Amino acid sequence: LAAYALSSILTGLSFFLLGALKLGVIVGFFPRHILVGCIGGVGAFLIETGLTVSLRISEDDFAMNWETFRFMFFDAHNLTLWIIPLGLAVLLRVITHRFRHQLIFPLYFVIIPMLFYIIVAAAQLNLTNLRDDGWIFDMGTDKEPWYRFYSYISLSAIRFGPLWSTLPTQFALLFFNILHPPLNVPALAVSLNDDVDTNKELVAHGYSNFLAGLFGTVPNYLVYVNTLLFYRVGGDNRISGFLLAVATVLLLFIGTGPISFIPVMVVGALIFVLGIDLVKEALWDTRHRVSKTEYITIVSIMICMTVWDFVIGVLFGIIVSCFFFVIQNSQLSSIRAIQTGETAMSAVRRPSLQRAYIREVAKQTTILRLQGFLFFGTITYVEETIRSLIEGPLWHRNPVQFLVLDFTLVAGVDMSSAEALVRVQRLLASKCVTLVFCGFIVDSPVGKALQSVEILGAEQVELFSTFNDAMEWTENAYLRAWFRAQKVERSATIFPVPSREGGDIEHNNLISAFILSPRHSHIRDAGDRTIANEIPVNQGSERPSEPLNTLIKAFSSYGTVDPVTFRPIEPYLERLTLPATHVLWTQDDRADGLFIIESGLLKATYEFANPARRFVESMVAGTVAGELSALSDSPRNATVVVEHDAVLWKLSNVNLIKLRMEEPELSHIFIQLVLK
Repeated sequence: LAAYALSSILTGLSFFLLGALKLGVIVGFFPRHILVGCIGGVGAFLIETGLTVSLRISEDDFAMNWETFRFMFFDAHNLTLWIIPLGLAVLLRVITHRFRHQLIFPLYFVIIPMLFYIIVAAAQLNLTNLRDDGWIFDMGTDKEPWYRFYSYISLSAIRFGPLWSTLPTQFALLFFNILHPPLNVPALAVSLNDDVDTNKELVAHGYSNFLAGLFGTVPNYLVYVNTLLFYRVGGDNRISGFLLAVATVLLLFIGTGPISFIPVMVVGALIFVLGIDLVKEALWDTRHRVSKTEYITIVSIMICMTVWDFVIGVLFGIIVSCFFFVIQNSQLSSIRAIQTGETAMSAVRRPSLQRAYIREVAKQTTILRLQGFLFFGTITYVEETIRSLIEGPLWHRNPVQFLVLDFTLVAGVDMSSAEALVRVQRLLASKCVTLVFCGFIVDSPVGKALQSVEILGAEQVELFSTFNDAMEWTENAYLRAWFRAQKVERSATIFPVPSREGGDIEHNNLISAFILSPRHSHIRDAGDRTIANEIPVNQGSERPSEPLNTLIKAFSSYGTVDPVTFRPIEPYLERLTLPATHVLWTQDDRADGLFIIESGLLKATYEFANPARRFVESMVAGTVAGELSALSDSPRNATVVVEHDAVLWKLSNVNLIKLRMEEPELSHIFIQLVLK
């Protein structure tokens, strides 16, 4: 008795902590079809219970074998005992299918015993014989009162040594007790089509079990079947629960005598009704609402619960669900999109000829945007896709220089996937293709998984935190490759290229890796058609003075920039020399003019209400900054900081107005070029 009381207290404390710590939400991770399978398993168990109750045999004597089949079908008396309650259950469901009223259910089970005793009286049948034949419950002759067991409790007789030895059984019972309510409560919510606060129910279970332990009785928890029946006959309010409690207390004091006059067919029919309802709910009602794999899971749970027990059924359902989950997710593509650098360029603002060059040569950059969780079931498709790009006919039509893998939407990477990426890296290295990772950092779960296989430190592997930084790095590599091929010295004035972390581009072997290759020829031809026009034909010839040289570089690709025509604009432009980290303006500041970049690098940061949408743009020499807000006289839409020492030419709003007034034709041409 002390051990049972202790079990109740432990169960109560466990339930209370689960509810108080809001851990009931964990049940939400249980797939709904597992709960439905549990409902169907309970229904099948009820049908079996209905048979054992009607036949007046124990559950241990009911087995799925030939002897039980003969006992049920080849004995006329036994056949009558279970056929009648089953027929009454089917009849009730036929009636309730046509007439829907909550009083039909209780009235039906009140009428059945009345008709039973009318027939008994009319036929002058003996109740003792009916009880012996299994038509009426036999409650025995024990007249011992319910409170008798308290007389056995003696604190002085309790021995803590034997009580301590029951702890393994205590914890096993505790696990069994804790397992049921978190499953029964959500399953009840599914059957009642209502929302239930699982944490609140767990706290209530904690109180009831703790009090039960203090009163020296056994653990307790919500019984799904009884509660569902109570709700379906209208017991969905506090008054109904209070009346049920009063009736239970009365029955406690009166004893089990009245039960000995209840016809077995009434209880059997009641159990059959609930069993049929739950099996129908699990198998019939879900036939068009779940997938085939989910339906197989539901059926398998029902079979396991029927053949073995509740816990085995739930565990088997979880295993089957995991198996089908792996299969289904293996069929999903982890590649969200395949692009080239031509269609997915960085946000760096460059001169138009450089942008045209990059758009052409970036066809050698292949981008795979990945998604989901990369595991052994999905990485195979990713690896096969990369191999087809490197080894298949696509390689001859469009050789690849950079393979960018975007992990922005990847939740995680398992060991199998990480090792597959190592194989991919080896293949790419053999083809002189640089593997570029982006969308994560080294300390992230994805980064740690890849770091564990030492791929991030491998040769020709780069890592960037954002996709934009990765694309910027590849574009810079293309620009430097062409400049070096032309033996043109790098100059921030003529060839401004912003830098990003993730590897020193100066040591990039882009040119040496494929001299006299199709990739090199492609870069050379594209450069000759585009950015070659930025290099003066005669390197020794005198360039136009500033700011005319910067104006020509910024606008020559959008129209004719005649030095003679544009020379009158010089007095309106103010030269600024700014150090790195200088804040040119902040977001929402009033626009005070536009800036033409002679040299250096500016970085614009766009902030939005959603911090996740934060966007960074780089602006190199030969481009214009702040033009839209200046021309429209609107607040600045970004914060601009000097990233590398810069020389700018500023056309203030005041000077812009003066230019319009004093040089209207030049002002018109200039604004047109800016807008272009």
